[in-house]
Amino acid sequence: MATANGTCSKASVIVLGGCGFIGRNLVCHLIENDLVSHVRVVDKVPPQTAWLNSLHKKIFDDERVEFRSANLIIPASCEAAFAADGISWDYVINCACETKTGQTDPVYQEGIVKLSLNCAMEAAKHNVKMFVELSSGHMASTEKAPHNEDDTADPWIAVARYKLQVEKELKEIPSLNFCVLRPAIVYGIGDRHGLAPRLIVGAVYKHLNEVMKLLWTADLHLNTVHVRDVCRAIWLVATRDDTKGKIFNVVDEGDTTQGLISTLISDIFGISHDYYGYALSMICKADMSSVVEEGNDKHMGPWAEACCSSGVENTPLTPFMDQELLYNKNLFMDGSRLKSLGFSCEIPVLTTQSLLEIVHDYADMMLFPRFLINA
Repeated sequence: MATANGTCSKASVIVLGGCGFIGRNLVCHLIENDLVSHVRVVDKVPPQTAWLNSLHKKIFDDERVEFRSANLIIPASCEAAFAADGISWDYVINCACETKTGQTDPVYQEGIVKLSLNCAMEAAKHNVKMFVELSSGHMASTEKAPHNEDDTADPWIAVARYKLQVEKELKEIPSLNFCVLRPAIVYGIGDRHGLAPRLIVGAVYKHLNEVMKLLWTADLHLNTVHVRDVCRAIWLVATRDDTKGKIFNVVDEGDTTQGLISTLISDIFGISHDYYGYALSMICKADMSSVVEEGNDKHMGPWAEACCSSGVENTPLTPFMDQELLYNKNLFMDGSRLKSLGFSCEIPVLTTQSLLEIVHDYADMMLFPRFLINA
């Protein structure tokens, strides 16, 4: 950003959905690395009720961080969120959208498409250097070769279908400098929807003292990326001119599979796991909704018992899993385009330690029963 006397200063950034999982970690990344002069966090959920840990609370109290409440589905509220107030915005990062699975089409149409386009049009009005749209990596299920950004998209989850619509419509907004990131399954401190439900299911089986059995096989690709690397990728593409109008997959180098995830979770909770295999899973698929409902019913009660017995009185964490996340669909992604910019993941593979960080952080916040952790 240029000041009135022509000298250069650090950037001013708006983080939309800044109290969410990726948003809070991005704000932390920007402040800890002294990359910005000002960050405006925009969210409908205030920091005080967003389940921030102690580090993120401290970051949000930094004088460079400003919070502004807004419902970005409403154009007037979106306009107010971008109000200059003497600041010239350099970059706008859109981490805001409806991320819950199993919602109705109108909810996704408003909470993803309308919200994102409202924000993008407002960013164009302010002539920002870059509007970064956080999309979804669930754009196609491929088993033989990783899916790249130019391959045909055929999303199998609702959030990704509506994110793909946003990607297409961003191109039609005049004067918008934008790029798109498609992250794999994102995990890390504050994760509630990525690998967290699988972690909690593992904890439930520790409480039940039973074998954790999973649909399909260990070979199912479920590629991942740590939230810290997502934040680094966001800043990289935001601050380069050669990323405008382009789409980038964000994925680590480990080609994570269901087998690896389950093995690490089993190590953390000291449990055993097994798979139903393809043939039996296909039988389950014929009545998938009932199978998933039965599984969720089995997990919810013991989770509540474990929380109650350990003094966890209120937690946003749940073992509930929507059926669209349990299909025989491979998330197998090619991250070479981002690598061509010189990017490499600081956390290249999923490890027991990186998953332990998540559960220990929640246990420290009294949101997770610590006695269930084996490692």
